[in-house]
Amino acid sequence: MKTQTVPCMKEHANHLELDNPILVTQNGKAKYVIQDAKDYEEQQQTIALLKLFNLSEHSARQNGLFDLDEAFDDDWRQQKSDNGF
Repeated sequence: MKTQTVPCMKEHANHLELDNPILVTQNGKAKYVIQDAKDYEEQQQTIALLKLFNLSEHSARQNGLFDLDEAFDDDWRQQKSDNGF
């Protein structure tokens, strides 16, 4: 990741290349990260997917796992729902 200062970013803002994120510092400390909007969107989608994976893993630990037949068996799902799962 490239590092730039705020004054340098102001001076060169019109011709930034965002092949990689840029760390912007102010008074020697990290202040901002500038990245391509498409890369940001992909990053957000990846984070959302990881959160879903984490939630499903947590649920599997609490409620146990079930096989594919059970997952698509309406009677089994209704019975689990009636029991509070």
